[in-house]
Amino acid sequence: MFSAIADFLRLARAGYVLARHDALLPAEFAHLAPAPVRLAGALMRVGARRRANGRALRPGERLAAAFERLGPAYVKLGQFLATRPDIIGFELADDLGRLQDRMPPFSRDAAAREIEAAFGAPLESLFAEFSDSIAAASIAQVHRARLKTGETVAVKVLRPRIERIAAREFRAFARAARLLEAVSQSARRLEPVKFVETLKATAAIELDLRMEAGAASILAEDLKDAAGIRVPQVVWPLTARRVLTLEWAGGIPVSDLAGLDAAGVDRKALAVTVIRMFLTQALHKGFFHADMHQGNMMVDAEGRLVLVDFGIMGRLDEKTRRVFAEIIHGFITRNYQRTAEVHFEAGYVPAGHSVDAFAQALRAVGEPLFGKTADKVDMSRVLQQLFDVTALFDMRLRPELVLLQRTMVTVEGVARALDPGIDMWAAARPVVKSYVEGAVGLPQQARRLRAAAARALELAPRLPHYAERLGAAAERVAAGRVELAPETVDALARALSRERRRARGALVFAGLAALILAAAVWLS
Repeated sequence: MFSAIADFLRLARAGYVLARHDALLPAEFAHLAPAPVRLAGALMRVGARRRANGRALRPGERLAAAFERLGPAYVKLGQFLATRPDIIGFELADDLGRLQDRMPPFSRDAAAREIEAAFGAPLESLFAEFSDSIAAASIAQVHRARLKTGETVAVKVLRPRIERIAAREFRAFARAARLLEAVSQSARRLEPVKFVETLKATAAIELDLRMEAGAASILAEDLKDAAGIRVPQVVWPLTARRVLTLEWAGGIPVSDLAGLDAAGVDRKALAVTVIRMFLTQALHKGFFHADMHQGNMMVDAEGRLVLVDFGIMGRLDEKTRRVFAEIIHGFITRNYQRTAEVHFEAGYVPAGHSVDAFAQALRAVGEPLFGKTADKVDMSRVLQQLFDVTALFDMRLRPELVLLQRTMVTVEGVARALDPGIDMWAAARPVVKSYVEGAVGLPQQARRLRAAAARALELAPRLPHYAERLGAAAERVAAGRVELAPETVDALARALSRERRRARGALVFAGLAALILAAAVWLS
């Protein structure tokens, strides 16, 4: 009972903050709602903050501002939604992707207590020096410190009680999601309960700094032979669940163009390095930094590009990497027919569609890009066009590919800022070409053939059993006794119902509003 009341109060506060930013029932989506909802939205918009710096804010910008005000769980919600432009639309995802994860710092003494509890020793025995916070976010903050051996390090410390705070917010999310599924069939198709569970699991990983340490260690190993790139080493003896210690990554932020110029950094070469480093991670290693904005990259005194903050990482299996490389290679070589065929071979586009028509659509997106420098190409617009094509051909994107595409846009933005005249395709070509040649070459083909043969030998003893089951299934089909599972029926219904992308964006706001208002009514 008490937890239900507490959840109601949290949801009511969230509803109030969202309404104050006109992010609960935004005016831009009012025409899609029934009359009573439009009236409620109009009342909520009275006195709402719709402008900043002398201009009107977009719905996504207002939603991001509300999430920042609401704290860690909502910041994570916004970041998670930003990785799904295929669902919420690219403009909304782009706005949420710029969500600023900034919070007031907690005290040095509080950080010291967390560190001492983690290692069972006084702070003075672990570090020769330990500064106040130099950067604070919703989940953790960073301190500069010096080891007893003299090395300078960065120490990341989780916020006190952050796990309990996040658990309370996610409990409220889950309660509202269950209620939403109970009262709305349309909401059930969006699987809000599953969404909240996934969000909670993602946050749990970020709340264990050993996972981030592991990611940093893997990336450092993957890029150890890459010229001009450095990943800070993990100081494992001073790393625990709530504390992460890394080699200090001092340098000039890539956003400081004047500082880079003053230091004599070749910005054009640096822009190419940024592009190729990302593609090397994604294609050759299958493990990539998925938060490569300007704040997470700097140039050290030796001119090397340094990566920091490894809380959000992406993975691609070998098949996905091969498909992705062939798709990019097809665009670079303007072989749209092969690019289309790869999509169909991978199962990304349903077989009922025309390969030629899909190739034609890809050509319409790709051809305008050639011969243009980065300052003449809006990659956000290009990706929006690609997502429009995927909707037209009923293409359901895999989450890891959507994360990859979003990271590509971020990386492109960093490279464009460094060198507005960069030719993205020319920068990418050597990395993509080398991977494609290796992936489809004879050694790789032979290795895959050996793996397939070994798998076939494993399955051979079970073939008679599979044959019996296949025969029984064929008899049921012939007798008309085939029943579809509810999940299959839902999937077919979704395939037959194409929603416009704008309506998908509206669903995010409608879902938030319904989630909060329905929970409030039920709990009261």
